[in-house]
Amino acid sequence: MEGLSVILAAVPQGAAALLLVVTAVIGYLLGNCNGAIMISRLVLKDDVRTHGSGNGGLTNFQRTYGGTKLTVIVIAVDMLKVVASVYIALGLFSLVLAEPPLFVKYWAGIACVVGHVFPCTLHFHGGKGILCGGTLALLVDWRVAVFAWGLFLLGVVLTRWVSFGSVLAGTAFGVSSAVFHPTPSIAVPALLAGALIVWKHRANIRRLVRGEEPKLSLHRKKAQP
Repeated sequence: MEGLSVILAAVPQGAAALLLVVTAVIGYLLGNCNGAIMISRLVLKDDVRTHGSGNGGLTNFQRTYGGTKLTVIVIAVDMLKVVASVYIALGLFSLVLAEPPLFVKYWAGIACVVGHVFPCTLHFHGGKGILCGGTLALLVDWRVAVFAWGLFLLGVVLTRWVSFGSVLAGTAFGVSSAVFHPTPSIAVPALLAGALIVWKHRANIRRLVRGEEPKLSLHRKKAQP
């Protein structure tokens, strides 16, 4: 047993509901800590969302500012907030369960992804969730991680379109989670999270169809004033 039913069977209903709400809120608020936006504002005194695609994510940050050190910090922030969300949730559920089910990781991690994509502290204008989703894949199941990261890398290497790899990865996360963990309380949220990531790339998909999507470049593109 790995789904929500484990919690509902072992924990009083009120306590279970409280823990689910608290861990979701913590995950969502941690998701609001957007690495690209934070670093562009605090370090560069700018807002990455005013450049390039207008997205507050890693790819737009790299294209706009370049620089290995700052990019690594952005990556660290967006990965560590997912790790923190998951392990805080595991710690809280460990107070009432000897071994929290896998559902807890998905629950807290997906809440963090939603917080990254729709941050209330940033007028609900955040990133696209691909790095957060990729981090969650690493935490929940190595098989899900292999499919998500494998298809992402394959898509980027073959086409040099990060957005194409991201769409493949988002789809792979949802589908592989549902295949390996068909419990509805895991499969449904995972599929929805994967669909959210793909939906956030809808503008990229339109540009891909028109052949207008920029390809990956490690060189900095000078930001327009």
